[in-house]
Amino acid sequence: MSALKLAGTTLRELRIHLCQRSPASKGVRAFIESDYVPLKQANPDFPVLIREAAGIVPRVFARYEHGVERVVSLEDASKEQVAATLRELAAKTN
Repeated sequence: MSALKLAGTTLRELRIHLCQRSPASKGVRAFIESDYVPLKQANPDFPVLIREAAGIVPRVFARYEHGVERVVSLEDASKEQVAATLRELAAKTN
């Protein structure tokens, strides 16, 4: 995940929502534990926001230029699937 560059794309912000305990958020938690720091090191000025709340469905919100937003469910996704979803969202253009 450290090679993923978020700056310079039409992507303006990533928000990752997850539950601290639910099995549906297990892959998202694993991604954050292992890949969040390298992602932020590669993109120090890019906003990647982590929001934890009990009992919610894990999702990623991608905000692009001109206020366009995409939402992808990460329910029961593995760590690798979370990383792949972020790569796809970073590659999309409006």
